[in-house]
Amino acid sequence: MDTAILTLLPTLPLAGAVVLLLLGRTADKWGHLLGCLAALASFGVAVWAFVVMLGRESAERAVHADLFSWVPVTGLEVDFGLQIDQLSLCFALLITGVGSLIHLYSIGYMSHDPDRRRFFAYLNLFLAAMLLLVLANNYLVLYLGWEGVGLASYLLIGFWYEKPSAATAAKKAFVVNRVGDMGLALAMMTMFATFGSIGFGEVFAAAPGASEGTLTAIGLFLLLAACGKSAQVPLQSWLGDAMEGPTPVSALIHAATMVTAGVYLIARSNAIFDLAPNAQLAVVLVGAVTLLFGAIVGCAKDDIKKALAASTMSQIGYMVLAAGLGPAGYAFAIMHLLTHGFFKAGLFLGAGSVMHAMNDEVDMRHYGGLRKLLPITYVTFGIGYLAIIGVPPFAGFFSKDKIIEVAFGEGGASGLALGTAALLGAGLTAFYMTRVMLMTFFGERRWKPDTHPHEAPMVMTGPMILLAIGSLASGLVFAFGDALVNWLEPVVGAHHGEEVVPAGVVTALALGVVVVGVAVAYNQYAQREIPETAPEDVSVLTVAARNDLYGDAINEGVFMRPGRHLTRSLVFVDNRGIDGIVNGTAALIGGLSARVRRVQSGFVRSYALSMFTGAALVAAALLAVRIW
Repeated sequence: MDTAILTLLPTLPLAGAVVLLLLGRTADKWGHLLGCLAALASFGVAVWAFVVMLGRESAERAVHADLFSWVPVTGLEVDFGLQIDQLSLCFALLITGVGSLIHLYSIGYMSHDPDRRRFFAYLNLFLAAMLLLVLANNYLVLYLGWEGVGLASYLLIGFWYEKPSAATAAKKAFVVNRVGDMGLALAMMTMFATFGSIGFGEVFAAAPGASEGTLTAIGLFLLLAACGKSAQVPLQSWLGDAMEGPTPVSALIHAATMVTAGVYLIARSNAIFDLAPNAQLAVVLVGAVTLLFGAIVGCAKDDIKKALAASTMSQIGYMVLAAGLGPAGYAFAIMHLLTHGFFKAGLFLGAGSVMHAMNDEVDMRHYGGLRKLLPITYVTFGIGYLAIIGVPPFAGFFSKDKIIEVAFGEGGASGLALGTAALLGAGLTAFYMTRVMLMTFFGERRWKPDTHPHEAPMVMTGPMILLAIGSLASGLVFAFGDALVNWLEPVVGAHHGEEVVPAGVVTALALGVVVVGVAVAYNQYAQREIPETAPEDVSVLTVAARNDLYGDAINEGVFMRPGRHLTRSLVFVDNRGIDGIVNGTAALIGGLSARVRRVQSGFVRSYALSMFTGAALVAAALLAVRIW
């Protein structure tokens, strides 16, 4: 039964993708139904696995299965192995549960697209790759799922490839992620060179015997990989452009799959990071910088999807920050990841519902006053809004406040700096999400004349309602009796440190900055008229935020242009130097051969004269030596 669970979880959506892609146009009429059925069946298997796991003792819940020998090479034997434990099951439930709701929503959202069958095939492929990633029991199988997620994201972001902007965004996501993927490849090479294995069990068991420098290098390589998949600084630039894909893709990438992969990688590799404090520090710094980076960018975006994309970057930053704090933060990073899966999927699907009602308009300056015309969208989006800004008793309150608490719990100057950064991020989140709510659902109607807003069909609003329920209740369920912390303890360890700042004080501070953020946004966007075009006379910071804090320009100046010059220099050295030496040597020998072969005339008298001349010279030399 355990092997069946492990096999069916990724196989069901993979089979759906294969069938839909191989049958082609013949499956157009029912392909979307098969795609949904495959996702729902995989979710059913995940629930089955959860029930089975609950019936076992904590120490016996992890299950491993080697399906076949994958790399039978002397010195490196890797089985295609899967495992399911408390950590991977959390992800499996999130991926299949939220993923299934996004599949159902897509039936309505993509109803008029002639390539809907292909879209559902790619969605199934995305689920299969992500499930393989989180169910792997060694880094090579994880890498296979990792690359599968990259491929599926490329296909989905560029689904409308006839649009140059979509094709460019897909290529950008693919290239940026390849940079991060090199980190995972280098980490695996270092593991094999150090431990002789890339299996989780073998690597984690041998890690205490490795030098701190080696473990730090592995940790930094893994962090680079996480930055690519989870859009963390400095590999964050692809996330905003990824909004060119259909809105369900945005929900899937941002809530249930791709951007959570980096957090999973860090949490799964906790045995390495716990022994490499410098690598942990790098993780913390990346998370802290990114949560502020994304929040600042989100404050200036008028495109509703790009505002939510910046929000994702920031919220993943919270998770990475918590994961970098070690056993004190792993469980809370996963808690925020799970609650974020509900409210961010709900927010993106809500944004898609608004776009559906507004003729695919994404500029919030052309919205306004939609709450009465889109009541279900307004309520469900509003619940997601309350969850993400951390209002009790909504989900984000329980998970984000815990991250702020453990950040202050570091103590000293570092704890104060991290806690302050997390609090500032909470205030900025309240500001830009209130801005989104006010510009979309309140105020004067700023629509174009040919716009006739209407509520989405039930196949779209149904998943939004279910996600809103999760956004309301999931945090309380996870936090009640430390349920999720206790559940994950066998995998990520436990922390029993002292409380540096009382939880009540942290909660009061967090709610205080949230109130300030809401008040500032209300004063700016509810008390004043919103112009239909973004004002030009704005601060330097606003201009920078509108341009994603010049992330693309920095990457171009620091990496792309120097890299291009380096490549050109190496090509010059190769052509004029290495090739010059090789080709010059060949030309020299060829030239000498052409001249020497003239001596070979074929006339016997010439050869006899040469021999006589040579003998005469030798005799003369011997005579000269004798006389000397």
